[in-house]
Amino acid sequence: MNIPFLGNRRTGREAVDPAGIAELLAECELLRSQAGEAGVRLDDTAASLEALDQLPPRWRDDPEMLLRLGNDAGLYLGTVIVRTVPGAAWEIRPDGQPVVLLASGREVDVVAVGQEWAANGVPELSQLYAEVAEA
Repeated sequence: MNIPFLGNRRTGREAVDPAGIAELLAECELLRSQAGEAGVRLDDTAASLEALDQLPPRWRDDPEMLLRLGNDAGLYLGTVIVRTVPGAAWEIRPDGQPVVLLASGREVDVVAVGQEWAANGVPELSQLYAEVAEA
């Protein structure tokens, strides 16, 4: 997911509004809608990632939905990481791509992970979260 206006608006680190960016990236409207229809409550916890991993992949037959749901899944994964893993924060690359930066300095391209999950079911969102939370 490329969000160029986020990258272009800032003039330096001091101009970034981390809370505003986090709130924007946490919306994940399509994913929240699909999960809600399946009875899954997205409450920004690791347990909700496990529940998402169990959803039947009905979106795989619709290329547009696949792309949008993959973006949302990655952004939701990032939201859970940022809200629950100490030291994790959103970072917007110069190309506008949102990634999660861990306290260790490792960068996680959560949107790419979400795209892979939506298309193939792997890596499981909960599995990636567990790896990140242990680090």
